[in-house]
Amino acid sequence: MAADNELDQPHRWYATNLVGVPAPILASTAFNAHPRRLSIAGACEAHSGLFSLLERSRDLNEAHDMFVHYLAIAFGLRKPAPQELSGLGRAEQRRWRSSWRKLLQGWGMDANGPAGAVLKGWVESRFGLVPSFHKAPLAHFPSPAWINYLQEKAASRYNNNNIHQQLDLLFEFCQWALRRSQMPGTTTTTPVTHLRLWRGSNKCEEQVIAGSLQNRQCTVRLNNLVSFSLSPQDASCFGDWVFEVQVPMCKVLVFPDLLPGQVLQGEQEVLALGGDYDVTARYD
Repeated sequence: MAADNELDQPHRWYATNLVGVPAPILASTAFNAHPRRLSIAGACEAHSGLFSLLERSRDLNEAHDMFVHYLAIAFGLRKPAPQELSGLGRAEQRRWRSSWRKLLQGWGMDANGPAGAVLKGWVESRFGLVPSFHKAPLAHFPSPAWINYLQEKAASRYNNNNIHQQLDLLFEFCQWALRRSQMPGTTTTTPVTHLRLWRGSNKCEEQVIAGSLQNRQCTVRLNNLVSFSLSPQDASCFGDWVFEVQVPMCKVLVFPDLLPGQVLQGEQEVLALGGDYDVTARYD
C-alpha cells in the first residue's frame, strides 16, 4: 500500500497503459523533449479496414468524411429515422446519443463536467496518466472530489456504446492525419515533431513545480488532458498568465480542421495529453 504522503501526490501514481511507454516517462519533460510515436495497442489492427480506406483518400477533407462514416456504421452513430425510433425502448433510444462528437462537444462546454470526466478516464485507461483536477484538485484519496470524478466518469450518459474504443480511433486518426497533413499554424512542409501552442490560466502558481513565473521560464504540471490555443491572443482569453508550450505531436488528440462540423467550442483549440511541461510564461 502506498505511504500516506504518496496518497497526496496523484502525479506519482501510475497504471498500466496501452501505448508501451511507462506513464511516469510519458508525463515527463524528458519525453516531451524526445518524443516517440504513440499507438494504442490493437486499435488499428481491430479496424484495419478504416486505415486501409484512409490511405486511399486524396486529402484531409475526404479522409475525415471516411472516418465519420466508418464510425457511424461501426458504432451505430447514425441518428435513427422517426419510424425506427418508434420501435425502440427509451433506454435504447438514449444509446444513440453516446458518441465521440457529443463527448468533445461536452468537453468544449465544460471540461469539468461529465463528458470531461469520461475523457480524463479514457486518458487514464489508455495512457496511464492520472488526472489532477476535476471541479476541484484531485489530491488525497479518498475525498469528495475523487468520489465525484469516479461517479461522473462511470455514468452511463456518456460512458456507453464502446466510447473508449471510439476515442481510440479518434486518437489514431488524429495521429494518422498529423503525419500526412500540414498542421494549422505551421509554415513548413518539413516533418515536425512539436507544435508551438499556448495556454491561458489565472490560478497557475500551484501548477509550477520548478522555476518561477517571475523568471518566465518554469516547469508546470498540467492535468492529464488539457486544451491549448494556436495563438497567444486566443490563450489570453482564458487567463492573465499565458504559457508558451512545445507540445509533442504524438500527444495531440484533436486539432482544428481535423473533423467536419462544430466539435470543440473554440475554433483554434487543440486537445492534447498533459503532464509536466517546460513553458515560457508571460503576464498579459
